[in-house]
Amino acid sequence: MTGRLRTVSLRRRVTVLSLTVLAAVLLVVGVLTDVVFTAQVRFELRQQLNVRAALAGQLVAQGVPADEVARRVEAPGIRAELVTADGRVYAGDPDEDAPRLRPPWRDGPPGPDHRRWWDDDDDDGGWGSPQVLEEQLADGSRLTLVASGGPVSGAQALLRRTLIVLSLAALAVAGIVMLLTTRFALAPLDAMTALARSITSGDRGRRLAPTRTDTELGRTAAAFDEMLDALEGAEAAARAEEARTRRFVADAAHELRTPIAGVQAVAEAALAPDMPPEERERLHLLMLRESRRAGRLVDDLLVLARLDAGLELRREPVDLLELARTEAERARLVSPDQRVEVRGEPVTVAGDASRLAQVLGNLLDNARRHAGPGTVTITVSAGDPATVLVTDEGPGVPPADRERIFDRLVRLDEARGEDGGAGLGLAIARGIARAHGGELRCVEPPSGRGAAFELSLRRAA
Repeated sequence: MTGRLRTVSLRRRVTVLSLTVLAAVLLVVGVLTDVVFTAQVRFELRQQLNVRAALAGQLVAQGVPADEVARRVEAPGIRAELVTADGRVYAGDPDEDAPRLRPPWRDGPPGPDHRRWWDDDDDDGGWGSPQVLEEQLADGSRLTLVASGGPVSGAQALLRRTLIVLSLAALAVAGIVMLLTTRFALAPLDAMTALARSITSGDRGRRLAPTRTDTELGRTAAAFDEMLDALEGAEAAARAEEARTRRFVADAAHELRTPIAGVQAVAEAALAPDMPPEERERLHLLMLRESRRAGRLVDDLLVLARLDAGLELRREPVDLLELARTEAERARLVSPDQRVEVRGEPVTVAGDASRLAQVLGNLLDNARRHAGPGTVTITVSAGDPATVLVTDEGPGVPPADRERIFDRLVRLDEARGEDGGAGLGLAIARGIARAHGGELRCVEPPSGRGAAFELSLRRAA
């Protein structure tokens, strides 16, 4: 049992998924922009500190006093502190916005390169924390430079707020646009719905006829049209089958009515008290013949019912040449004035011997009824598939009727003589052949005259 199909709004699903993807993309873009901006700011701050440290080195080499060096090294957003070799401390101009200086060499003196970088994270705690450069100058003094991230942090906060506002506005605008445009994008589905409703109301024959079948909607529309073709084909086949069934039942009732009416008439006539014994015996024989005719028709109808329900076969190796000889001998006993010749080579197939014998028996009975005392030839060929060709010297079958004669209760001659069949033999023979995976056809006679029936079966492995 399959699960129930979730029928949430496709328009809503497409809109929500699209907005989710857009929100994720905007979030990634915002984060990357903030990270790149922060990295660029830190790089520029370090570049400024390098420049101020190089200036301090030049001033010391020129013999500029320590207090002047400290004052001239400072710049907007950069605080300087110079400690001379004898321990005197000089700082630049006081600035409320300048970052707080750390005690020099808080982690020990600089390494061999006389320089050390570190972030004063305790002051800010964010991405705009001050950048600190500690460097030992040529005269033994120690310089500490601190670049404030305060102005940059403000710009970064503004950037973040701008990105958030623009992202939310973009999501809102995108949501409104998607709600308006998905109606047009999903218009083909509305067309499918309208077509399905029109077909339900009885408007047959309409199709979507997609212009392209390599897209999602194109494939769906093509599958929808194929489904409609299959449904209408099945409906037409069902109606045709129903008509054939009704016609078959009517014909079968007509065929049964004739022998039953004969049996009834003979029985009523045999009840006469003063009937001579010879006439009574003749009526008994006539009653027996009519009852056998009705019984044969009932048996044929039962075989057809089994074929429709799926005939059970007892498969075993069957020699077609030997089977043909056996049926030919039976036909000679039934009709001594008819010549039956068997030709060919032995070939074995897997099948039900009694059912295959019934096929050959029906073909020989058909030839006896229509070909008269002429010669009937059975030719067995050991090809792949193996074939059995039954030919006679009768009037033959017109090409236009070679397929129609396999329909049930169809006879080319409308006579209802005592030897005339009910028109079920060939239908039964073809049904048995197809149950074996083979085929029975009425083909062009090799000699150009008479009728020819070809039975083809798969050879045994």
